[in-house]
Amino acid sequence: MAEKAYTSPDITVTYDAKRCIHVAECVRRLPQVFDTEKRPWIQPNNATADEIATTVERCPSGALQYTRQDGGAAEPIPDETTIQVRPNGPLFVRGNLKVTDANGTVLAESARLALCRCGQSENKPFCDSTHRKIGFKG
Repeated sequence: MAEKAYTSPDITVTYDAKRCIHVAECVRRLPQVFDTEKRPWIQPNNATADEIATTVERCPSGALQYTRQDGGAAEPIPDETTIQVRPNGPLFVRGNLKVTDANGTVLAESARLALCRCGQSENKPFCDSTHRKIGFKG
């Protein structure tokens, strides 16, 4: 599945299903916009661009991104790169990130990523939540 875009006059939200690890920050924080029971499941007209941007920035995998059309600020890029080891789960990485493969092809550029730590992801180097299925402990 390719990245999909959901647009309102003020903001466009993009979603990359391959990078989503279903932490559900979006659904919990802004259910009127992010509702998996509706189609389309992202409805950016249902909140302000600021509310949506704040919620998208909480997505740990970077599966959700946004572009402002209203002149609002882009997502801030952290000055420092940090890696948080999640108990029995992925590495949450924050910073000015660029992931390339062995040939130098850019796989992702983002301020937020969740990288596989269990070694079993079908979407390496990104986490796909396989750690939950296999009972990864680490």
